[in-house]
Amino acid sequence: MIVLATGASGFLGRAVAAELVAAGHEVRTLQRRPSGVPGMTDVLGSVTDASAVERAVDGVEGVVHLAAKVSLAGDPDDFRRVNVEGTRTLLDAAALAGVTRFVQVSSPSVAHLGASLAGVGAAPASPEHARGDYARTKAESELLALDRDGAGMHVVAVRPHIVWGPGDTQLIERVVERARRGRVPLLNGGTALIDTTYVDNAASGIVAALRRAEQAHGSAYVITNGEPRPVGDLLAGICLAAGVRPPHLSLPAALGRAAGSLVERVWAIPGVAARAGGDEPPMTRFLAEQLSTAHWFDQRATRRDLDWAPTVSIDEGLRRLAAHYATP
Repeated sequence: MIVLATGASGFLGRAVAAELVAAGHEVRTLQRRPSGVPGMTDVLGSVTDASAVERAVDGVEGVVHLAAKVSLAGDPDDFRRVNVEGTRTLLDAAALAGVTRFVQVSSPSVAHLGASLAGVGAAPASPEHARGDYARTKAESELLALDRDGAGMHVVAVRPHIVWGPGDTQLIERVVERARRGRVPLLNGGTALIDTTYVDNAASGIVAALRRAEQAHGSAYVITNGEPRPVGDLLAGICLAAGVRPPHLSLPAALGRAAGSLVERVWAIPGVAARAGGDEPPMTRFLAEQLSTAHWFDQRATRRDLDWAPTVSIDEGLRRLAAHYATP
């Protein structure tokens, strides 16, 4: 089919667009800069621009919506404008264009309330209780999308969890760079058990949701490798693959959460982020919770309903990551 993928210039978006092409679809992309993926037809623009969105969805049968503002900090209005209003604009245009399948790429953070998540499924998104502007606005946009599910357009929400792999600048490079400076703490010894998703698995799971939209519509699914490991072991594996010393300093989780809350308040002061180089804050309360609480998920419904299973294990992913860093 003819498929529109938004946000295809991002790490996961590029992988999804390439997976769509490999599956035989005619793929169009919408983002602010060229996708860089061979075989794409790029429409340059933002999901907040109604005219660009209308051009992008014209003649399209399926949509995979990945474009979002992803950050631990920032102007709350920016999160709402892109994540909520951008999704609303895309849904409106998709309905008018006769799109029949719509995959909303969401996040498990939409249902993370600060406590451990151990072996759970995809709980309902909760904008009122989600932690931070990103999670709140993604929760709201997921609910918007699922509310449009019906006979005319089948909508599926997928929540890939902690996507990583070679070339990732959102997670891998930040972990590696901060580990080089000794700035990656282990909270409560890094013992919290967490799920992650290798990028190839995330991409194939998202494309599976598009393929299975008629059977799985109206529901949300968490996508992971299904290999929960202690967060300290995962961070060590990433660091060793990149040739840097793994984190070893352990702090109480309560101290991490308190520090995160303080950093959030400081980061909100105008000019602080710019003076810090525009980088993400070194700690937030949400990040502290992610590093110190279990979050791993029951994958039985995901694999059954999407007729999908991951093909790249965590160990194989780490081997690929090490090969990436070893390449001159």
